[in-house]
Amino acid sequence: MKKLRSIYWVCQIGGWVSYALTIVLFAYVLEKQLSLIFIERIFVSVLLGIIFTHLLRKTLVYNKLKPPTPSSQWWKIFILVLFFSFSFSLLSSALFEIFRLFEPGRDAAKNPIKPFVFSIDAIVSNWNSARVIKRLLLGVILDTPIFFVWISIYILWHYIEFTNKEEIKKVKLETLIKELELKTIKSQINPHFIFNALNSIRALVDEDPQRARQAITELSNILRSSIQADKVEITSLEKELAIVKDYLALEYIRFADRLKIVYEINNATLQNHLPPMMLQTLVENAIKHGLGKQPGDCIIKISSNIEDNKIVLKVINTGVLHVAGNDGFGLQSTRERLNILYGGEALFEIYQCEPNQVTAKLVIPIH
Repeated sequence: MKKLRSIYWVCQIGGWVSYALTIVLFAYVLEKQLSLIFIERIFVSVLLGIIFTHLLRKTLVYNKLKPPTPSSQWWKIFILVLFFSFSFSLLSSALFEIFRLFEPGRDAAKNPIKPFVFSIDAIVSNWNSARVIKRLLLGVILDTPIFFVWISIYILWHYIEFTNKEEIKKVKLETLIKELELKTIKSQINPHFIFNALNSIRALVDEDPQRARQAITELSNILRSSIQADKVEITSLEKELAIVKDYLALEYIRFADRLKIVYEINNATLQNHLPPMMLQTLVENAIKHGLGKQPGDCIIKISSNIEDNKIVLKVINTGVLHVAGNDGFGLQSTRERLNILYGGEALFEIYQCEPNQVTAKLVIPIH
């Protein structure tokens, strides 16, 4: 608040001083000389201008007319500007008359104190109603545009400030919405994954208790990593691969010799970032469609590389791609999360790369 008040006074005083310097510059260029009377008049005008425009601002704030103002209330601002402009001209004309700043014959240079010495008798003797009214009207005509320029700058400043605040609020709101969407998706991913893992363990309980106990150990490792992943929006590929390896160890217990895993990981990509549980989702999808829906062995190949300042992840599995548009929850959540986090900079696609081979490709920009 103090900073805004300081900015206001800097602009207020600086603006009026700049106006005075401009008038002085034009007067010097046109007349080639500056009288003390002229300087005195400029000083009085600037001082009154600062006071009256500040009072105008206070009046606008008090009457709740501070911009942005509804269009139905603009007429009130117009009337206030005219009122303060007329008051400014009236008081400045009175001061010019009182201090005899209109007397061209006064030798101000020899007696600089004289302009500020006056008496009631002098004012009465020199009073000329027609002259005073003429000067007052001339002052209103010349001063009113200045006040309208001031109010225009004042309104423009506040509209720009209001627009910036609205943009900040909009960005904060979009960020909040994005965080809520990500948390919602992640809260759905974890139960989805746990359900599949528990199904795998259930299948082993009667057949091979020893393997079931081993599977529970693997699951506990995965859940521990998953809980840690929930605390962040991004993670490193190295940490994500650790979760994937735990998951594949669990699935290997279930499918035994049918599952073969191949890793082609570029070490330069290990510290790059990606959303947590995303690679695991693609591997889970490969297991589901590569082993769960067809007989025989399944080879799952996980590769990473860097291309055009982007990390490229591929999960290739043995199998046949189903009809497009029938993506399950895992692939839908992958697309949604990428769209929320990266917009159009990230890419996810799944396609039939060979007659009996499906590739899920993930391209994420490196930041």
